[in-house]
Amino acid sequence: MNTYDHLQKGVPLIEAQINYTFKEKSLIELAFIHRSFTNENRAVIDGHNERLEFLGDAILGLVVSDFLYSHLPDYPEGELSYLRSRLVEAPACTLYLQKIDLEKFLMVGKGEAMNAGKGRGTILADLFEAIIGAIYIDGGIDAVRAFFFNHFKEEVLSIIEKPHRNWKAELQDYCQKKYQKPPDYVVLKEEGPDHLKTFYIQVHLDGKELGRGEGSSKKEGEQAAAESAIQAMERGQGG
Repeated sequence: MNTYDHLQKGVPLIEAQINYTFKEKSLIELAFIHRSFTNENRAVIDGHNERLEFLGDAILGLVVSDFLYSHLPDYPEGELSYLRSRLVEAPACTLYLQKIDLEKFLMVGKGEAMNAGKGRGTILADLFEAIIGAIYIDGGIDAVRAFFFNHFKEEVLSIIEKPHRNWKAELQDYCQKKYQKPPDYVVLKEEGPDHLKTFYIQVHLDGKELGRGEGSSKKEGEQAAAESAIQAMERGQGG
């Protein structure tokens, strides 16, 4: 597990990776501190990144909204809202964080480290939003805009251009047309603390399992289960 000293010494590397130099170094240090680390190391540090994450989430939404409004003048509000949600959702933020390769500096408690993989994506997404928050406080909205689009414009354009399948809607439409009834979703189990739960979902029709999936929310788990069902059907294993 990383130590706080390791994080402090790594700040120049972090700054080089994101191409931004902080005037207030404590901000970027705080962005990498998960609540679980603070809980186990109160003698070393008494803060964590959740407030920065809260701010970064709002700032990222603003920057992305401004970009979509300016670059897609013919898109109606509903489509802009949908694209914004895809660009700022947890999987997208996890993708951004992994691209800049800074996970190694993340400070988590021993218990959280042992659970690597369970909810890891959520923690990485939160870290990315905290970095955004830290840059905003230190350098303002223009610094955030430069950081985000200098690093992730390719990913942004890819998400905008790539059709996104709404697996749950597709499965419901299929079942309604073929069987005149919608599928049912069941929570098989929940794991993890309240702030970091994983939901395991099964989708079935008339008692027959169609697919399973998991996610950090019931909605995300249902989408994963529906995707599993549709992919099985497309392989000729169901339906």
